[in-house]
Amino acid sequence: MSEAPRAETFVFLDLEATGLPSVEPEIAELSLFAVHRSSLENPERDESGAPVLPRVLDKLTLCMCPERPFTAKASEITGLSSEGLVRCRKAGFDGAVVRTLQAFLSRQAGPICLVAHNGFDYDFPLLCAELQRLGARLPRDTVCLDTLPALRGLDHAHRHGTRARGRQGYSLGSLFHRYFQAEPSAAHSAEGDVHTLLLIFLHRATELLTWADERPRRWAHIEPMYSLPDDPSLEA
Repeated sequence: MSEAPRAETFVFLDLEATGLPSVEPEIAELSLFAVHRSSLENPERDESGAPVLPRVLDKLTLCMCPERPFTAKASEITGLSSEGLVRCRKAGFDGAVVRTLQAFLSRQAGPICLVAHNGFDYDFPLLCAELQRLGARLPRDTVCLDTLPALRGLDHAHRHGTRARGRQGYSLGSLFHRYFQAEPSAAHSAEGDVHTLLLIFLHRATELLTWADERPRRWAHIEPMYSLPDDPSLEA
């Protein structure tokens, strides 16, 4: 097996969807922030020393209307609903979304590393399922990083996580509060959560970049959350 490539661009990703994996959810909102490796290796900081978003930053955020209904909990958490998306005349996750996503990624220097929090259990398998339904693919050299197990692993290795400080949460909100003594803004919107994720990454960028280089997982090895029947009316 060939060695996975060293990522040049990191694309931070979050999805909002109609529910948890048990209901075979569909994506309702997708947000990506693309950051070149050099901006992560040398992060900008404010007067207090806290990291700030890189000045050179590409963003893509899309809302889409899923065919499957939202669970009540998902609608409550995300603020999204089928009615609201229909009222705004949003189409579903279709070929136009795929082409937009592929065009966005094609503008980034490769190889690309997709970064998501709890990505291996949720964001990556769900995105994979939606792309597979349309017969679409991402660049072959794309790799993935899940910051949830990465940060847990780093804390365990450095003995400054759960062992040293007692039981702590690893949700985005918990991590953000731990690192910045503040609450994240716009939680549970895809763009708001990507913003939070990127700041968390920047806080521990050196360690997480090393983790990504040493433990990459290829996108080709991500399994879809579930299989959907092909829809011949949708072409990627």
